[in-house]
Amino acid sequence: MANLKEVKNRISSVTSTQQITSAMKMVAAAKLKRAQDKITQMRPYSQKLTGLLQNVSAGMDDNADNIYGQEREVNNVLLVVVSSDRGLCGAFNNNVFKATVNLIEEKYSYESKHDGVHILPLGKKAFEFFSKRNYQVVEDYYGIFGNLSFDQAKVAAEYVMKSFVDGDYDKVELVYNEFKNVATQILQVEQFLPVEQVEAAAEEAESAFTNQEYIYQPSMQYVVEELLPKSLKVQFYKAVLESNASEHGARMTAMDQATDNAGEMLKALKLTYNRTRQAAITKEILEIVGGAEALASDG
Repeated sequence: MANLKEVKNRISSVTSTQQITSAMKMVAAAKLKRAQDKITQMRPYSQKLTGLLQNVSAGMDDNADNIYGQEREVNNVLLVVVSSDRGLCGAFNNNVFKATVNLIEEKYSYESKHDGVHILPLGKKAFEFFSKRNYQVVEDYYGIFGNLSFDQAKVAAEYVMKSFVDGDYDKVELVYNEFKNVATQILQVEQFLPVEQVEAAAEEAESAFTNQEYIYQPSMQYVVEELLPKSLKVQFYKAVLESNASEHGARMTAMDQATDNAGEMLKALKLTYNRTRQAAITKEILEIVGGAEALASDG
């Protein structure tokens, strides 16, 4: 059985850890509220803009001029992996890394063998993970969460879009955690470029265009060309915001569980401490009684 000093030091250590995890939970809760407000405000705008773009695109006779929708033979792939800058958020980062590695092995194994898979990490953890494993990493944008804003995300999105148009990459996919609630994050793997045609939405839009006539100023083509890049940037920013809110939710949940575990450990340690102290007291009493009886028998 451990001595009293060791148990007391352990209790002090666990108490300090519990205070830290409790404070981190409160900080994560405050950041989560702000991040959650941002994503809930962004979602309706993103959905409406995407729907509007689909409606307008469906009414066009020819989408061949859509530079962001060109289907090419896939030789070079860019995977945009959204992680966090810091740890202590449970399996948040590991789930993203595992999904990315599985995606490469199962879908892009041929491209990977021919150095055709590139990683654009958003978040220091993703940058560290893929750099250490000798993946081809784009190093310019991983610090996006240092000062997260639409302007910061727009720069990364413009790089991705320009690289696709220039032919550097034939396909771009996003891997990130979508925020559902504090305890739940949904892992998403989405095709970012080329822009996918949504058949159901297109059919519905075509029906709407059949029944109604719209006047475009200056032209339908101009409207699409202006809307599409903006829609892509908003979609990119939305994925970053989803991941940001998911990170704080995951960290809050992890710190809450760590605080509860520390509490359970403290109960067990205090019970051990009391038992050890009682055993020491009982031993001392027995020694005193034994000594008294020895003296009495000698007398």
